Amino acid sequence: MDIELLRTFLEVNRTRHFGEAAKALHLTQAAVSARIKQLELMLGVKLFDRMKRDIRLTPEGHRLTRYADALISGWRKARQDVSLGGAAQQLAIGGSLRLWDVVLQDWFLSLRKTMPEMAIIAESHSPDLLTRRLLDGLLDVAFMLEPPQIELLRVRKVALMQLVLVSSEMDQTPDEALGDSYLMVDWGLAHALEHRRTFPDAPEPLVRIGQARIALQHLLHIGGSAYLPARMVADDIATGQLHLIQDAPIFEHTAYAVLPVRSTKTDLIKEALELFEYKIDLEELKEH
Repeated sequence: MDIELLRTFLEVNRTRHFGEAAKALHLTQAAVSARIKQLELMLGVKLFDRMKRDIRLTPEGHRLTRYADALISGWRKARQDVSLGGAAQQLAIGGSLRLWDVVLQDWFLSLRKTMPEMAIIAESHSPDLLTRRLLDGLLDVAFMLEPPQIELLRVRKVALMQLVLVSSEMDQTPDEALGDSYLMVDWGLAHALEHRRTFPDAPEPLVRIGQARIALQHLLHIGGSAYLPARMVADDIATGQLHLIQDAPIFEHTAYAVLPVRSTKTDLIKEALELFEYKIDLEELKEH
């Protein structure tokens, strides 16, 4: 199997356009079409329904997407592993979209500075896909807010994330901050349920945002209020760009590292996890 055929297949699926896929892959459109035809001949099935203005996966194409992604990732990991020649260590790590900006970025930089000779594959996926890639052996460790309860995986706490209510406006009450300018940041189902229990009478948010960094930029450039990690907003509070809602409750959520029970890299992962330093002095934050 030619990995490039699978890569081309995934790119056509992503763009839903042979011409756009060709641009992304630095190929001619004819070459892309030829690769897809070759892959279809190898498998003996049709992968795309080609319509006048649209390209859609066939049922067989849908089934291939998962395997194509796993094969490409497995080949990338195998190639890196072989090319190391046993001279350096390697970790394949993944994190949920919510955690990279908030918890993982500083840790990742510390990891690179402390272990510069170690080869690293770093990925960002949804929790479901992270779990699947752990079970498929494509990741050594993954980080999530809501880890799966599966016997084949072990879970370890690595950071406590404290969410504080901040606003671009001074001297707001919690009720005012939860008004029309409130941005509901998606911190997972557990947070959504706790938020509803804490503020049962709050109006339905007009804006919902999937990542904290997007919400922070909105607050800084357009205004509004949101629950964001204390560490993320500490500097903006200190400079007066954002203001802490003093009487608002603080939500605490734990970030977890998840790794296979039978991992051969347990000691290396343990060493890497010891580099986590995710602390913030909330009393100092409240003084600003």
